[in-house]
Amino acid sequence: MDDAGAVGRALERIAREDPRLSAFIEVWPERALADAGRARELPLAGMPFAVKGRTGIRSYAARRLIAAGAVPVGATSVPGPGTAWQTWGLGAHGRTVNPWRPDRTPGGSSAGSAVAVAAGLVGLATGSDGAGSVRIPAAWCGVFGLKTTNGLLPSPDRTGLASAGVLTRSVAGARTYLRTVLDEYEPVPPPDLPVPAVFSPGLGFAEVDPQVAAVVRGAVERLVAAGVVRLVDRTCELLDPCEAWLSVRGGAPSPRGEEIRHANDTVLDALFARTPLLLTPATPNRPHGHDGPGELYSTALTWAFNLSGHPAASVPAGFTADGCPVGLQLVAERGADVRLLGVAGAVEDALAAKG
Repeated sequence: MDDAGAVGRALERIAREDPRLSAFIEVWPERALADAGRARELPLAGMPFAVKGRTGIRSYAARRLIAAGAVPVGATSVPGPGTAWQTWGLGAHGRTVNPWRPDRTPGGSSAGSAVAVAAGLVGLATGSDGAGSVRIPAAWCGVFGLKTTNGLLPSPDRTGLASAGVLTRSVAGARTYLRTVLDEYEPVPPPDLPVPAVFSPGLGFAEVDPQVAAVVRGAVERLVAAGVVRLVDRTCELLDPCEAWLSVRGGAPSPRGEEIRHANDTVLDALFARTPLLLTPATPNRPHGHDGPGELYSTALTWAFNLSGHPAASVPAGFTADGCPVGLQLVAERGADVRLLGVAGAVEDALAAKG
């Protein structure tokens, strides 16, 4: 294969590593190399990226990235037909494996996108998040994942739950994504540190794996010590959003579901009126095996913000004793996506510096 800069190197990595990872459904070497040659004068100048699933190439975000000169190299794995809500990926070479623990799932549904980024096959992959489908695999694969504010970018999801998202090696990659896909991207100054924040270990209802809880609490303590966040004497106690999410997704909102959604939105609106940042674990559990976790909902701490519409991100927080990555979830006011990335960058720097 002739080297065509970053695209050629990405294709070589995919050819070498994907047979064991199965992060991709399809790879497009001929098209990608041709596109790389045509994109040299554009802002993203042949930057390789991956799209979520076969339909991802038609997404609004992918079209904007391509118009700016980024080059799609392939479509990443998503759950196979009939897969239950405990989602993982099915790629061209079989089930998608977690790069850190091949016996565990990478999460889903943006499974292959997270794996492709975590394994260094590409630096950026598109995703979509209707219940945690970007944040969960980002957390379990140890990469950065952003769910944008609901409605910020076009989405084919008629329920309004799913938002466009992105998975990247670092916050800087997500900034490139937002600058490219937003019609009106307005840079904001770096956040004033420390940022006032509420820390809620389980949002008032979720049972969190003790090792996951310990990793996240340790990360928050390091952020406080580094002067990145200042914890305020408040909490965030929500009702379990399971019934509300399931009723909306099913197209038949129930009175109880609507009551839960309204109550949670009221709590969150009051929180963000006084405090700019909410911190939680991204998931209550570690990556499960490929047979699924039974009745344990990995979405427990993410899907409330699909219902409420707030932007949310997962930042790598550390590892459990058995080598599983853990994500720290950052949530901000609706529409504050760019400011959220500013805070996430400070969080990322502090956690990396402190190990």
